[in-house]
Amino acid sequence: MPIISTSGLARTFTTKAGPVHAVRSVDLAVMPGEIVGLLGPNGAGKTTTLRMLTTLLAPTGGAATVAGCDLTADPAGVREKCGYVAQSGGVDPHISVREELVTQGRLYRLSKADAIARADELAAHLGLGELLDRRTAALSGGQRRRLDIAMGLTHRPAVLFLDEPTTGLDPGSREDLWDLVRRLRDDFGTTVVLTTHYLDEADALADRLVVIDGGLVVAEGAPAALKTEHAGSPDASLHETFLAITGRAPAAARPAPVAV
Repeated sequence: MPIISTSGLARTFTTKAGPVHAVRSVDLAVMPGEIVGLLGPNGAGKTTTLRMLTTLLAPTGGAATVAGCDLTADPAGVREKCGYVAQSGGVDPHISVREELVTQGRLYRLSKADAIARADELAAHLGLGELLDRRTAALSGGQRRRLDIAMGLTHRPAVLFLDEPTTGLDPGSREDLWDLVRRLRDDFGTTVVLTTHYLDEADALADRLVVIDGGLVVAEGAPAALKTEHAGSPDASLHETFLAITGRAPAAARPAPVAV
C-alpha cells in the first residue's frame, strides 16, 4: 500500500495577469522505503508539489494522503508523519548544534530530557557527535546539511522530503549525503522523496524517478527503465533520457560540482 498517494493534486495561483497553474494534476504513488527523485525543468511544479505534500501550501484541487493522513482533512497528522528539509535550510547561526537540535525536539513537544537524548542520538547517527558544541555558523556546507536533515528527523518521521539537498556542496559532501540517505532507508525504513537538478545524483540515488513538466507527471520509472523506454538503451545517459522526455535540459542545466 502506498505511503504517499495523490490523485489530481493541483495548485493554481491567482495573479494580476491571471491564473498560474503551477501544478495541474499530479497522480503519484510512493511505496514505503522507496527513494523517489522528482525531476523537471524550471517551473515544472516540483517544489510546489513538495510544499503541498508537507502542508506548507494548500492544494486548490485533487486529493492526497501521506502516511495514512489526509492532506486537507488532517494536516496536523501529515506534519507528525513527515519531515521536510528546504533548499535554504533553517539553522540559527548564533547557537550550537546541540542547542539547535534540543530546541527542535522541544518544538516537537519532547521533554527536555528526551530532547537532549534525541539530539545525542541524531548526532551519533548523522556524524555530528564531535560537532555538538560548535556554533552552527562554523559548520561546513556538508555539516550544515546533515544538521538540516537531523532536524527534519527529530520526530522520527515515516517520510522525509528533501528539496535539492546537495546544491552547492563539494563532491565529497555530496557522496556523504547520498550515503546518509541510503542509510535512512536501509537502517530505518524511511521513505525519501527528493528534488534535484543533478542528474547523476538522481541516477545514483533514486529507486524510481518521476519527471514533472508543465505541472503534470510526464514519465516515471526506475532509471534504467526510463533510459530504455525513452533513450533506447539502459546504458544511455539520464541527460539524454531527460531531453527525450521533455525536449529540454533539466532546470538550470547545472553540472555536478567537480573537485579542485
